[in-house]
Amino acid sequence: MASYDLVVIGTGPGGYVCAVRAAQLGMKVAVVEKNATLGGTCLNVGCMPSKALLHASEMFEEAGHSFAKMGVSISAPKLDLPAMMNFKQQGIDGNVKGVDFLMKKNKIDVLYGAGKILSAGKVEVNANGKSQTVETRNIVIATGSDIARLKGIEIDEKRVVSSTGALSLAKVPEKLLIIGAGVIGLELGSVWKRLGAEVMVVEFLDRILPGMDGEVAKQFQRLLEKQGFAFKLGAKVTAVDASGKMLKATVEPAAGGAAETIETDVVLVCIGRVPYTEGLGCKEAGIALDNRGRVQIDAHFSTSVKGVYAIGDVVAGPMLAHKAEDEGVACAEIIAGQAGHMNYDVIPNVVYTTPEVSSVGKTEEELKQAGVAYTSGKFPFTANGRSKVNQTTEGFVKVLADAKTDRVLGVHIVGREAGEMIQEAAVLMEFGGSAEDLARTCHAHPTRSEAIKEAALAVGKRAIHM
Repeated sequence: MASYDLVVIGTGPGGYVCAVRAAQLGMKVAVVEKNATLGGTCLNVGCMPSKALLHASEMFEEAGHSFAKMGVSISAPKLDLPAMMNFKQQGIDGNVKGVDFLMKKNKIDVLYGAGKILSAGKVEVNANGKSQTVETRNIVIATGSDIARLKGIEIDEKRVVSSTGALSLAKVPEKLLIIGAGVIGLELGSVWKRLGAEVMVVEFLDRILPGMDGEVAKQFQRLLEKQGFAFKLGAKVTAVDASGKMLKATVEPAAGGAAETIETDVVLVCIGRVPYTEGLGCKEAGIALDNRGRVQIDAHFSTSVKGVYAIGDVVAGPMLAHKAEDEGVACAEIIAGQAGHMNYDVIPNVVYTTPEVSSVGKTEEELKQAGVAYTSGKFPFTANGRSKVNQTTEGFVKVLADAKTDRVLGVHIVGREAGEMIQEAAVLMEFGGSAEDLARTCHAHPTRSEAIKEAALAVGKRAIHM
């Protein structure tokens, strides 16, 4: 029987990063993966392929609508969807091979098959009807999450699709109905809208992007509507009839009322994700789950069974790859006897549409609910020099700071490259920086990031360019 210091079940961003860090710390490590390729949802059917399609579709949109005004004359671009899907696959393959390389480089054994925890210190790996059991001092559960399903609506990944199917449609649908106005639904809707689909989004709540800053969500919705998105908020899809050539979705007000029927070519179910613990043996091994099916852990990632830990989407907290990665590093360090640390107050969140939306820290709604006195500074990209000359002026930056200490509590951005710019705020907040610190830091000119400096200046009511 093979014996290890650590066995990690799952090779998504949390799992493989945890394994690499543990190997760096001198542990003998193995990872268990039930799929044919490493990288989990993120690399194979999530973050990475969606970003490839977002980039490709944005280039298609730019070529068709923006080049001419910059003096670049080309004939109307033609979509070659199979070639675009090949572009996506090349990106997937490159990233997956990268994880393979990291396993070899760090002498980490890869055990292909479904992992099951038999007890503390024993993991069974099942593949093609054969099983092997390995011994280990420590186990990390990094099994991630699965798509959430709607009762009564069957996903066939052809016409009624999840995010997985929406990444591989054989043709551009004339009409696309999206259930759920969260990050994934809006990103995938953006891809197919740019490629020619008519997009409608149905959301149970009375707003898009639940959990994000309310002002950001409102302005972003207006920008999406300008791009051609249609929204039905405060509504729910109760059934999808797939018997005819067109799908017929039954849509009702969330608060109750008369139903309507909407015809569409494709329905995308994007109502969130749920922790994946199927076949893991948690109940038999005595590993406690909470009422939402997540593995319960303490502040050191320990489960109710000694020597078994859990990280990433399978535990509480935002289902984000970078959150899982940082948990993986901290967990490995704790297992090694070090002081692994995770700061849940500084986890950036990004919507990779055009323009992008990003945030880190608290929203205004959260600060009000907690009774925290704060000051706010805002700066629009319409007043930013780089954005003006590039004619990409949609959006704004908002900085929220503690009214007494001036410590930055949250930063929210709608605009081009918002996902890159938010990192500046994250670093500042990690070191407990103030709006004054941000305002007095010299920023390169002309850059979009100057809008962050100006928003910080606006906290003290002294923005220069507004």
